[in-house]
Amino acid sequence: MAGSDAAAPGRRVLVTGTSGFLGHAVAQLLFDTGYQVRTLQRRAMAEPWASVQGSVADPDVAAAAVAGVDAVIHLAAKVSFTGVWDDFVATNIVGTRQLLSAAARAGVRDFVFVSSPSVAHFGTSIAGAGAGAANPELARGHYARSKASAELLALAQDSPAFRVTAIRPHIVWGPGDTQLVERVVERARAGLLPLLDGGRALIDTTYIDNAAAAIVRGLERMDHAHGQALVVTNGEPRPVGELIAGICTAAGVPVPAFSVPGWLARGAGTVIEKAWTAAGARGWVNDEPPMTRFLAEQLSTAHWFDQRHTQAVLDWAPAVSLDEGLARLAAYYRR
Repeated sequence: MAGSDAAAPGRRVLVTGTSGFLGHAVAQLLFDTGYQVRTLQRRAMAEPWASVQGSVADPDVAAAAVAGVDAVIHLAAKVSFTGVWDDFVATNIVGTRQLLSAAARAGVRDFVFVSSPSVAHFGTSIAGAGAGAANPELARGHYARSKASAELLALAQDSPAFRVTAIRPHIVWGPGDTQLVERVVERARAGLLPLLDGGRALIDTTYIDNAAAAIVRGLERMDHAHGQALVVTNGEPRPVGELIAGICTAAGVPVPAFSVPGWLARGAGTVIEKAWTAAGARGWVNDEPPMTRFLAEQLSTAHWFDQRHTQAVLDWAPAVSLDEGLARLAAYYRR
């Protein structure tokens, strides 16, 4: 990574969503490189930085969190394959609107909105594309639609006095990850993880250290990045079956040995998701159903991205390869 465009020492940055895997990694990286970090999260945690507790959708909490900071990195979100639409609206849309308003009123200069490539994934393959425009009408599932609306809200606020960029890290994973790795491992251990269409779909992912570094670079390179949405990946597309096998091998669980047609999984996922939500089901990994239509689409369609524009804008490249990331994951499970 090239040297910082905005000097770190003394710069005051608010990071939201730091109880999550990626949010915590971003806060830790900022802290380790000399920023003054403040976090906003729902519950108190023992960390070496200052913290504000509460909901990002609460105007008073948002105002207290942004007071006196120079920049905001906003990761707080409701992330789930299922759930009630109003819950996604409250956190992902209303929360983002409240934080944007509070930051602008407080004179914050820079705002990094951490988004998702799913805001521009409409159920068909993406092969070597750029970021694409967020579209709440076409995005798949409550999470993606709400994040698309929030991203549009954020980028609409971009101005010379209040600079906003959207960074979209794609499928972030690594040691300690509960969103992807734990789901893969638990379902594989139970023998309930099929490959869709033989696991042939080519996908990009992002190792956790790379995702955190790219988000921080978005802040440091705001002169170049503001007003844009940038997809971040490792830039190493692999068949989804190969990635799943690598995670399973690292964790010491059986590699999936059976496949089902993608069309069948998408149909079944639609039915399971509706029944799961209606019944208020719980007890699976992270209280998520074993399959949803969105998950089936992710596992059976290609989604990999051209990283040349992102890397040029951020003056950045991934430091940890997929193979090195899998080696670190294996070491984590051995411990």
